[in-house]
Amino acid sequence: MNADTLISMSTTIGGGPFGGLSLGYAFKKAVILIAAIVGLSIAGLVYLQYQQIASVNWEKIEGTISTIANKTTSTFNDYNIETLAITNLGIPLTGGMSAGFGFMKG
Repeated sequence: MNADTLISMSTTIGGGPFGGLSLGYAFKKAVILIAAIVGLSIAGLVYLQYQQIASVNWEKIEGTISTIANKTTSTFNDYNIETLAITNLGIPLTGGMSAGFGFMKG
């Protein structure tokens, strides 16, 4: 094993947890922001319906959300994310990133 390979592997293993922490932090903030926007939108619709300003077809909204969730899930299943991550990034980086991502506090 030469020095270049050792340096490259140590950089990959050492950088993985940092990347995982960064990715986990950004993902957490994005999910919180999206949840807040969706929650406030639904609360606004409920308020408008309560005040009889608007009429909301909740069955249609539920069906639309269900369709979006199913399409998103099938898209992730079609691309097989785990296989792509391991083949493109390598096992050391993927393992380090998942370890760093796991350290994010709830």
